[in-house]
Amino acid sequence: MDIISRIKQNESFREVKKYYALVEKINNLENEYEALSDDELKGKTIEFRNRLEKGETIHDLTVEAFATVREASKRVLGMRHFDVQLLGGIVLLHGNISEMATGEGKTLVASLPSYLVALEGKGVHVITVNDYLAQRDRDIVGQIHEFLGLKVGLNIPGLGTQEKQAAYNCDITYGVGTEFGFDYLRDNTVNELSQKVQRPYHYAIIDEIDSVLIDEAKTPLIIAGKDKPSGRLYKVCASVIKSLKEEEDYTYDLELKTVNFTEKGLNKCEKVFGIPNLFDLEHSSLFHSLLQALRARVLYKRDVDYIVEDGEIKLVDMNTGRIMEGRSLSNGLHQAIESKEGLVNTEENKTMALITVQNYYRMYPLLSGMTGTAKTEESELRETYGMNVVQIPSNKPNQRVDMSDRVFMTKEQKYDFLLKEVKERHQTGQPILIGTTSILQSEEVAKLLDREQLEYQLLNAKSVQQEAKLISLAGQKDRITIATNMAGRGTDIMLGEGVAELGGLHVIGTERNESRRIDNQLKGRSGRQGDPGSTQFIISVEDYLFIRYAADELERMKPKFKANEIGEITSSNVHKFVETAQKISEGIHYQFREYNLKLENVTNKQRDIVYQLRDKLLEEENAIQFVMKQTADLPKKLIQTFCEEDSLPEEWDLERLSEELNKISLVPFQLEEKEFQSDEELIDFVKDHFKQNLEELSQYEDNEEIQMNAKGVVLFVIDTLWKKHLDTMNQLKEGIGIRQYQQEDPVQLYEKEGYKLFETLFNDIEYEIATRLIILIHRANEKEDNSENS
Repeated sequence: MDIISRIKQNESFREVKKYYALVEKINNLENEYEALSDDELKGKTIEFRNRLEKGETIHDLTVEAFATVREASKRVLGMRHFDVQLLGGIVLLHGNISEMATGEGKTLVASLPSYLVALEGKGVHVITVNDYLAQRDRDIVGQIHEFLGLKVGLNIPGLGTQEKQAAYNCDITYGVGTEFGFDYLRDNTVNELSQKVQRPYHYAIIDEIDSVLIDEAKTPLIIAGKDKPSGRLYKVCASVIKSLKEEEDYTYDLELKTVNFTEKGLNKCEKVFGIPNLFDLEHSSLFHSLLQALRARVLYKRDVDYIVEDGEIKLVDMNTGRIMEGRSLSNGLHQAIESKEGLVNTEENKTMALITVQNYYRMYPLLSGMTGTAKTEESELRETYGMNVVQIPSNKPNQRVDMSDRVFMTKEQKYDFLLKEVKERHQTGQPILIGTTSILQSEEVAKLLDREQLEYQLLNAKSVQQEAKLISLAGQKDRITIATNMAGRGTDIMLGEGVAELGGLHVIGTERNESRRIDNQLKGRSGRQGDPGSTQFIISVEDYLFIRYAADELERMKPKFKANEIGEITSSNVHKFVETAQKISEGIHYQFREYNLKLENVTNKQRDIVYQLRDKLLEEENAIQFVMKQTADLPKKLIQTFCEEDSLPEEWDLERLSEELNKISLVPFQLEEKEFQSDEELIDFVKDHFKQNLEELSQYEDNEEIQMNAKGVVLFVIDTLWKKHLDTMNQLKEGIGIRQYQQEDPVQLYEKEGYKLFETLFNDIEYEIATRLIILIHRANEKEDNSENS
């Protein structure tokens, strides 16, 4: 009755009420399933699979399958699913997001739908935010599934092809989302079908889904190859950029974190390089290098975004503060930073394959996920992925007290009050978790506590295992923990002995985040499973959120704010101001993701076509036939190029046309010796001649060596030209970004010009594979002639 009353107070009342009827049916089976022997319980898996084969659906089996998993969990782990966990599992099964508070056992929730959908035999991917959690969940929850006869795999970086294939061929595969995405990209660069590791996508459950689909959506998944950079060009560009002035030659948008040249700045650059228009396609590489040099100078700060160590640029992860060893920025940005710092240029990362997080996950026919915080982003999740957010009531009533923000005029006043608050609570023994927005801020807070000789744990651990261990101990008596908001996510904080009587864990936020959702994640660290707890944000109007997103509003309101003797703002409208700044930030980030997704959708369609072409070739045993089919229209296209529609036959460049046709034909052409009255006559002649060429080519279809080499050559052509095309599309995107200031719709422009570039790509692929096949056959014939003569 307690849960039912909480369901009635729930925002997702209708959906939850509908699903709760199934929970009651599962509960009604509990006694019956308890009476089953282990073998009888295991036998349910075979029974369910047989019923699915006979035409029942997973939804017909939901009640019995969930009852089976609950009983198996009790026997294997000694853990019984609560009713709210069953509810969460049903929500996941219907392709939605279960919003469940911290400590509600989301890991166990995933065991229910993953078992049921895995019975279809098409594979289930359970995705976590790091390798540590993937391994942990596989080792714990995997025991339930293995007891019931399913195979459970783990997909982590560093596995060989066969190990990856084995992991993906399991009924349920645990892993980190980025690794699944990189495997997809790698699968589309292989030279043989046997090297692919993934099966077609079926169902994914994403833990901490908001982190994966929203926070990580800013960065696409990229596989890069090394390319020798034009070191001199980057150094010249760095030198040119150094002479430019902000506002006069370029603009810096602090809100969007973007830089762009002004008209004056573009003119200066054109003058230096002696060119009339930087936007001409022939100058796209130069424009790209200049823009990367500008970004390196303005957006990337030394000892904040990167450090210089042993003559190398090393990137800093802003969430954890760790050095990202072995990581570098792609498309020349890394080399631009090296040139800015006067370092020798390393090899450039050139994009070979990429996909956005959004487009990757939209390939799953059924997608679901769990998190403690998604309701604030529900419209984006529904629009982009077609998922609703369903709030699941907690197993026990929430006792956490969320206090009003304390807002100060200056950072110094904020930190003075924070220190006083920490000392007072620490004297009682109450554990305190101080959440910061960056590692730099964590260190600022640590220095404050050092000054007062207060002991603390600072979460800048070398590994996620260590991080998880430290965060799990944050609820122990007398403990002070400083952590970035993302650190140790997915780990429960258990209260130590006697801590509940002290008020539970007290969480202090030192700044409002750029999203309410991340603030809610921080609050959710306290008050797990009905524990007592409290939270409060101690902030100032000098914080980054307000300077970046509400500078004008702050300037207008600051003189009107009233403050007391400790600098705390007492004006009631300050809370409205904080809320507005956060909403502006959320809106800007959403627009940024939406804009990038619209642009990426253009590339996404192109990628699908290229990958289908690749797969077609890999599946084709006869590479020569593939080339012949793919290039059937090529002679006609060449005729249109050298014999323009409105021109007279005597104006046609038949000599050049003959040269080009001879490159794609084994049968020689000599068109310049003939006379044609019309283009139809020319086309018919070439068509007849090409029939002979096709007959000649078909004689080599039984030659295994030529077939094998032809397949390799065609793959090389497709991959090389696709890589070059991605580079061109990236440069087009940069140019489009600037042209939007000329009142043109950048998405439509990108779509239109991207389509033209893609047409060129396909024409180039057809021409290259046709000419290379002829070269290949000529060389094979020469080799044979030489061996016969010798």
